[in-house]
Amino acid sequence: MTRTTILGCALLAALTGPAAAQDTAAPASPAQAKAPAADCPVAEFAMGLRFQQQSAEIRALQLQAYNIATEKLDAAVKDAADPSKLAVVTDLDETVIDNTPLLARDLADCHTYDAWDTWLPWERDGTPTLIPGAREFLDHADSLGVAIRYVSDRADEQKDHTLATLTELGLPQVSPETVLLLGPPKVERREIVAADHRIVLLLGDTLHDFDARFRKTPLEEQKATVAEEAGKWGTEWIVFPNAAYGAWSEATLAEWDAEPVIEEW
Repeated sequence: MTRTTILGCALLAALTGPAAAQDTAAPASPAQAKAPAADCPVAEFAMGLRFQQQSAEIRALQLQAYNIATEKLDAAVKDAADPSKLAVVTDLDETVIDNTPLLARDLADCHTYDAWDTWLPWERDGTPTLIPGAREFLDHADSLGVAIRYVSDRADEQKDHTLATLTELGLPQVSPETVLLLGPPKVERREIVAADHRIVLLLGDTLHDFDARFRKTPLEEQKATVAEEAGKWGTEWIVFPNAAYGAWSEATLAEWDAEPVIEEW
């Protein structure tokens, strides 16, 4: 059996094996109950998506990120003469709202979900849920008088649907002026916010949520920029984990070059 075949079997088992039977976090819909065919080219996403949607660890990481954001925001407000001049800029998808049911449906249908051709119907009719800690943090920022700006690459022509979704989820400061969707690059939308506010925190799950140097650049350059900006992670920039999709998804894995040795414990 080749290594590729072994990996494919392991990923399929991740969806259909005992772990799936033990998962009680959310009842499976008919689409989620289906497993991708063994020869499904997108089956490789299964383990990352299972981690993103169902693991306790992802919830711990998300809460950790919002706890850090709260601590840093409180410190910024304490030092500010006028908190209303401060702003928090946050991404939406996989930072404030969870879209994994769409991805799980597409995976079960063996549809490559990061082609984004199923996203527009989801924006209109989907029912995302909140990332743990999101509403508490945003309500806290609102209570402090800090401006909140939602900067997302959701479709601007469907802005009314996104506004309705955010309002239904009970998020604060949701309006056409505070929700800045796809059009100019995110760096330009952040500059709009910075024109009349001091941005004290950026929150996101992909690195171009923080700096234009991460947008459409090779992974090695992104890694170098991450190291170069080491002091900003967890202080000004709060990054959320996303194992479901990203610029890294086609990266080659680094393997140990030793021959496999199988030993029982």
